[in-house]
Amino acid sequence: MSSKNEKKALRSGYTTGACAAAAAKAALLVLCGGSAPEAVEIPFPDGSRHRFELCRCRKQGETVLASVVKDAGDDPDVTNGAEIGVELRRLLPEDQGPNPQKNGTILRGTIIFAQGRGVGRITKPGLPLAVGEPAINPVPRRMITAALDEALAPQERPPLEVRVFVENGEILAEKTLNQRLGIIGGLSILGTTGIVRPISAKAWTDTIEASMAVARAAGLSEVVLSTGRTSEAAVQEQLQLPEEALVMMGDYLRYALEAAHKHGFSTIHLAAMWAKLVKAALGVPQTHVRNGALDVRDAAALLTHLGLPAGERPLMEEANTARHIYDLLLEARQDNLILAVAKKAQAQAEAWSGLAVNVYLVDAEQRVVVHVPH
Repeated sequence: MSSKNEKKALRSGYTTGACAAAAAKAALLVLCGGSAPEAVEIPFPDGSRHRFELCRCRKQGETVLASVVKDAGDDPDVTNGAEIGVELRRLLPEDQGPNPQKNGTILRGTIIFAQGRGVGRITKPGLPLAVGEPAINPVPRRMITAALDEALAPQERPPLEVRVFVENGEILAEKTLNQRLGIIGGLSILGTTGIVRPISAKAWTDTIEASMAVARAAGLSEVVLSTGRTSEAAVQEQLQLPEEALVMMGDYLRYALEAAHKHGFSTIHLAAMWAKLVKAALGVPQTHVRNGALDVRDAAALLTHLGLPAGERPLMEEANTARHIYDLLLEARQDNLILAVAKKAQAQAEAWSGLAVNVYLVDAEQRVVVHVPH
């Protein structure tokens, strides 16, 4: 019998790319004369197979619409429960253009990916797709192709247009960083494994990498790394950098700092609120509370090392939170210790990144209260 305190294992789910691949296979089966299936099974990049129930599957002339409802498991994904599908169309001779000699012919088995409703389009360089392409990433494209190959071998398959769609994708995209990355008009069709891991670190690190690639492609040499929207907005109000310079790193502090070095930036602007800044000063590489709430005793020890009188340490150790420690320092007018923490965080960030780091401490009112220039 498991104890009441035993943590329940988080359930994995499926990526938007996997859902689109399942819909594509069902659509081709119907396009080839089959009846609409209740479910399909498709291959995943790791060789495993997974079954998807269909939400809709119907033929309209030479086009078949098929969709599934995305199950992201226990991951807080904005597309969880969204209807994701394809409109699959047989390409006709007139799709080859008015001058076949010039344009060539569309060969049997050819697949053309198109932008459906709710799917974005690439407008900035630096992403794994060319500007102008629908935001259907390379692995989802390969998964869709593999699923279609199972339904009908390429040598037997007519040329097809795969128009991927996400119902209400334009609205859902407003909750993402897509517009900043230059993905306009909807969501990205994502996934490198087909599987969504709950509270996925890879989703964060992939976003950090994509943001930095876009910034470098825009010719930028400096980047703002922020732990949240409040700190980002406060620093951007001062710096007024291009939108591409803003990288939301969340809690992935060390990863983002090292990635900035890898991508070739020369300067980092590090924006954080007090609790995250203390963790940075303590050398904590991943600052989310699930990796350990900030121990006020550790913070008190840090402050003592930085000059807090020994007699005041017990008061700090009895504080409820990091924010409480900050309030106590303000009440005691020990701004010098707040500055010392910021400088300690700067030294750690420069050690991890090997770059010049400017540190900004932001308060809850979205004000930069401490700035430590390089």
